[in-house]
Amino acid sequence: MRVYLGLGSNLGNGVAQIRRALDALGGRGCRVLRTSSFYRTEPAGVRDQPWFTNCVAEAETELSPRALLRTAKAIESLMGRRRKAPGSPRPLDIDILLYEDEVVHLPSLEIPHPRMSERRFVLIPLKELAPKLRHPNLKKTASEMLRETADRSRVNRMRQDES
Repeated sequence: MRVYLGLGSNLGNGVAQIRRALDALGGRGCRVLRTSSFYRTEPAGVRDQPWFTNCVAEAETELSPRALLRTAKAIESLMGRRRKAPGSPRPLDIDILLYEDEVVHLPSLEIPHPRMSERRFVLIPLKELAPKLRHPNLKKTASEMLRETADRSRVNRMRQDES
């Protein structure tokens, strides 16, 4: 299955954290095919915290959506994430954005990610990787969702020497 994952970090060295997470995904049944550029992004929601480093990864996996979620949470935990208040700073966050064109509604998992169309820090790197990929519910591309989002937070591509 082709999946798209959103990765972010705002504690420690975000680029290094995300690269370690991508390597860990590769060793746990999720082959990373490509990644977007890295972006320095303004916090959404809880604004009084460090800016994030974000990217989107395109991967292939035979893991089920639930197994992929367990894998993502295990990697977050391994890298020091402790769930405190929602929106609090974190060394690593991995979100399942899309899982092929499947729609999943479970208490612990929603695919497509329910807020991806509202987040520039997801849409900009997703557009970089797959500009014509369509959201299975909204039937819109990342480019279309980006044009329509009300989110105006700053999302700045990092230079190569920063990433």
